[in-house]
Amino acid sequence: METENLPMEPGGTTPTAGAKKASGADTTGEPIDVVIAWVDGSDPKLAEKRNRYSGKTAVPVSSGAHPTRFASSNEIRYCVLSVLRFAPFVRNIFIVTDGQDPGISDDVNRYFPGRSGSIRIVDHTEIFEGYEDCLPTFNSISIANMIWRIRGLAGHFVYFNDDTFLVRNITPEEWFIDGRPVMRGRWVPAARPRVVLDRMRKWFYRHLAGRPDYQPRASFHLGQWNAATLLGFRFRYFTNSHTPHPVGRGLVEDFLIKNVTLLRKNISYRFRDHSQFTFISLSNHLQLLDGNRNIARPAVVYLKPENRGPDYIDKKITLCERDPGIIYMCAQSLDLVEEKERMKLFSWLDGILGL
Repeated sequence: METENLPMEPGGTTPTAGAKKASGADTTGEPIDVVIAWVDGSDPKLAEKRNRYSGKTAVPVSSGAHPTRFASSNEIRYCVLSVLRFAPFVRNIFIVTDGQDPGISDDVNRYFPGRSGSIRIVDHTEIFEGYEDCLPTFNSISIANMIWRIRGLAGHFVYFNDDTFLVRNITPEEWFIDGRPVMRGRWVPAARPRVVLDRMRKWFYRHLAGRPDYQPRASFHLGQWNAATLLGFRFRYFTNSHTPHPVGRGLVEDFLIKNVTLLRKNISYRFRDHSQFTFISLSNHLQLLDGNRNIARPAVVYLKPENRGPDYIDKKITLCERDPGIIYMCAQSLDLVEEKERMKLFSWLDGILGL
C-alpha cells in the first residue's frame, strides 16, 4: 500500500475543508454522533484501582499513569454544553467512562431542555465486551480503539477528549464532506529517527543502567506513526492535531474486525505503551488510502497553562475572539494551575455558551 503518490498542494496539504464547503457539502443525511472519553481521577475508588495496577503511588509526569492524565476540573461540562450550543445538529452524545457519572444532567436540563435523552453514559464493560481480560484499563489509546463498538453509534461520529471544546457555531460540513471525514492536521516526514533513538535508549537503560523493565515513553506522534506504518506508509505520515476527530466507522470497524489479533494486542496495555498505534491515526490513514482528500488546518487554540505567565490564558482567549477561523479550544492539565486561572477560562466559556 504505497502512499507517496497522494496528491498535495504546495505547502504539503490537499484542498481544505473550508474551500470545499463553499460549493455545497455533505448531503448524505447520515446522522452525526459525538463520543467523549472522560474520567474523574479524583474518585478514590478509581485512584486506588489505578495505583494497584501501576504498582506506584508517585509516578513521573511523562508517564501515561500520572494522575494529571486522569484529573478532572469539570472540563466535561464545557465539552458537552459546547457541542449542544454550537453543533445542535448532533444526534447523540456518548460519554465513555469507567463506572462513573459526570453529573451534567442538571446543566443539560437547565440550558438545553429536551436534549437529556440524547446523552448516554457508556461504561467500559460495554465497549470491551468479549475482551474483559483487558479491564480495567487506564489507557486512553486502548479505550479509543474500542469506541466503534458503542451500541447504536452512528456511521459518522466525532471523537472528543473531554478537555476540548467548540467555541463557535459550526455546520456538519466542518466534520463530514460528501460522506467522508474532514481530517485536521498535516503531512510530516517519517518518524524513524525517533524510533531509532527509542531503541538506543531502551538498550542503554536495560543493559547498562540496570533497569531491565525500562520502556520508552509513549509519545503523541509515535502512536500515529505506528498506525501509518501498519498500513504501509513509509516516507511520511499524516499527523492529527489536538482537535475533535471525525470518523467514518465503516472503514476502521472493518479493518479491526479483520485483524482481531492485532486489536487485542493493542488494547492489552493497561497504561500507554510506546508500541501502540492510535485509533484516530488508523482511521485517518485508512481514509487516505481509500481516496479521502478532505484535509483542513487544525483551527484550534491549544492551552497548557501550567507554569505560564499571568496573561497566558488572556492571550489565548483573545486569539479565539479575533480569529474567526478558530472553532476549537483544547485546554490540558487545568488541574495543575491555580484556581483563579481556571476560573478565568471557565468564566469566558460561560459567556460564549450563554450560561
